[in-house]
Amino acid sequence: MHHDNERLDLWLSVSLIHSSVNDKLEQALLKQFDISLKEFYVLKFVSGSECKELRLQQLQEMVGLSQSATSRLVDRMEAPHVGALERHTCTNDRRGIYTRITETGEQKYQRALAIVNDVLDAELRRDGTMSELEKLVQQLLR
Repeated sequence: MHHDNERLDLWLSVSLIHSSVNDKLEQALLKQFDISLKEFYVLKFVSGSECKELRLQQLQEMVGLSQSATSRLVDRMEAPHVGALERHTCTNDRRGIYTRITETGEQKYQRALAIVNDVLDAELRRDGTMSELEKLVQQLLR
């Protein structure tokens, strides 16, 4: 029984570090680019895909949102004042809806990626966070 509590405590410690870093990423992205962390992930996944497009269903699974939340997020990113994504239907299957990254979206993603990497470097090096995280993961694997 003690082992179960220890493992849970380790997992909660990892989750706390994860949440803290996510919060810092979210703050930096909102401040500098007016995009959320989920929006950044959408740009990352679409940018990194073959042909720079993904079916909305695939994107939903990758980002971890419901179908309606994914659709609303993509709608916001397709809005004329944002212009980071554009939607189209599949020529082979009219039910298949895809979104592709625009040049504007790709540029925003590349600029945001630099900030994300800066925040990750700073947060994971701060106060030995990376070594603490490595230690926690090793203990979890035992």
